[in-house]
Amino acid sequence: MIHGFIPPTRFFPYLTWTDIAAMPDQGNVVIVQPIGAIEQHGPHLPLVVDAAIATGVLGHALTALDPAIPAYSLPPLYYGKSNEHWHFPGTITLSATTLLNVIRDVASSLYRAGFRKLVLLNAHGGQPQIMEIAARDLHQEYGDLLVFPLFAWRVPHQVGALLSDREREQGIHAGDAETSLMLKLLPDQVRMEQAVREYPPDLPPDSLLSLEGKLPFAWVTEEISKSGVIGDATVATVAKGDQILADLVAGWVKVLTEIHHFQPPQVAP
Repeated sequence: MIHGFIPPTRFFPYLTWTDIAAMPDQGNVVIVQPIGAIEQHGPHLPLVVDAAIATGVLGHALTALDPAIPAYSLPPLYYGKSNEHWHFPGTITLSATTLLNVIRDVASSLYRAGFRKLVLLNAHGGQPQIMEIAARDLHQEYGDLLVFPLFAWRVPHQVGALLSDREREQGIHAGDAETSLMLKLLPDQVRMEQAVREYPPDLPPDSLLSLEGKLPFAWVTEEISKSGVIGDATVATVAKGDQILADLVAGWVKVLTEIHHFQPPQVAP
């Protein structure tokens, strides 16, 4: 079905315009835009990983969310800014400008309809900065529009406890966590017989720099991985996927609940 992982009663496109016009307290209705990517994830995972994780986690969270909290999912944005992976066949990438414009046009349409809370639920590690730029610019343009640029994996969770020390530090793409979660969400699309373990070349032990983190440097995937995997996919299991999904869903239920009730701080006049 078109709604995929999203419960049909929470799928924005299934509403009519009269449903939206009659919606009470629109300013506190939470609208979520899942954002993923179509990009390589090694030889064992499909191109759709990030979009599947964004919609899969959100769909399960919306199912678990208190029915009294009005929250709806937009159709996922499948394409993202994935140019770090474009040397691998199949990757489709938007420019940063195109993605910013799409988000802006979607948000402007929602604003005209009366909505004032928009969550950008991004699951692709190559574009959190774009979400942040879009959110700040939209809030500046529409002062009462609250935009939340959030990353699927940054809600409260204990996923790290399931991973090795090296995987927590360097397993940033198509490794244990993503593969385990995909074994739960789309098991028929995972080819574990082709899973590999590949970590990037080590930096000098005294280096302050890293691939990601506080002091990152720019890189493209072909420079640090032959397979497209950055991590250890061979140790992924469905059992870990069950735990990861449950943990992320619990975190997202808390975040969506808080956003529904959230009122921004204001300086006293």
